[in-house]
Amino acid sequence: MLQFLIRRLIGAFVIMFLIGAFTFFLFYTIPQDFAQLSCGKNCSPENIAVIRENLGLDKPITTQFWEFMSGIVLGRDFPVGHCSAPCLGVSFQSGEFVWDSIVDSFPLTLSLTIGGLVIFLVLGLGAGLLAAWKRGTAVDKAVSGASMVLSSFQIYFLGPIVLGIFVYSTGWMESPSYVPITEDPVGWFMGMLIPWAVMATIFTAQYTRMARSTMIEQLSEEHVRTARAKGMKQRYVFFRYAWRGSLIPIVTIIGMDLSALLSGAVVTEFTFDLAGLGRLSVDSSLGKDIPVTMGVMLFGAFFILMLNIIVDIAYAYIDPRVRLS
Repeated sequence: MLQFLIRRLIGAFVIMFLIGAFTFFLFYTIPQDFAQLSCGKNCSPENIAVIRENLGLDKPITTQFWEFMSGIVLGRDFPVGHCSAPCLGVSFQSGEFVWDSIVDSFPLTLSLTIGGLVIFLVLGLGAGLLAAWKRGTAVDKAVSGASMVLSSFQIYFLGPIVLGIFVYSTGWMESPSYVPITEDPVGWFMGMLIPWAVMATIFTAQYTRMARSTMIEQLSEEHVRTARAKGMKQRYVFFRYAWRGSLIPIVTIIGMDLSALLSGAVVTEFTFDLAGLGRLSVDSSLGKDIPVTMGVMLFGAFFILMLNIIVDIAYAYIDPRVRLS
């Protein structure tokens, strides 16, 4: 297991280095004066020259690349102060360190993602298992039909409807907002409840269909039929043999959905007017704030790689044959 994990970590490090190099040269080799972007339109040539020197843009591209990559690991010095590792540069617009902006925005996105994930996993997998257990009955048809309808919804469609009914028309709930859980756990929960509910409605339908189909497929496998032939109880066979075999495709989708939500919850945050990592990425792109855009891209890539490693570890525990691959 340790060798399996070491191989995955080495591969992730190499991929992360290549992503960092590609991102740097993608942005810093385009014909654009970043000092002009940082200074604004009405900026004198003298100020532009000072900014170019402060940002290190007057140095050769190879030196800039080395300082950028080494700053992520070791930190970096700027005229505004020392940028501790992981240093992703200084924002053109705010003048703040990019990492500080990401750290300020990430808790909201993390809360939004983890809370929604817990809800739609519990509901989706539970409904899918129930439909598979009651296959062919009225319960199965009702669950399958509901999942087909709900899976066609989108956050930008369902979100305004929920806000219109529960916030603006009836006033039963307050508008979504973010309060750190360490400051006010109840306020944190109530502020995230509507986005969680909308996300859970859409994703629950997808996981219900997947859990049902994978469970039905596993129930027809030879080892499950053999367990039944030995006289084992239906419930034991269902959860001990079929459930474990159905987890691999489900874990794959969980990793993909969680990566996408963490690295860019743009639609959800804009729908509910929340200032998280997705909103930061869009604002930096529209404002041509290259360091922040690069930082968010690298941060998202890092999380996707880490989640892929976690998924690989989960594979290894679910199916021991994966450890030997």
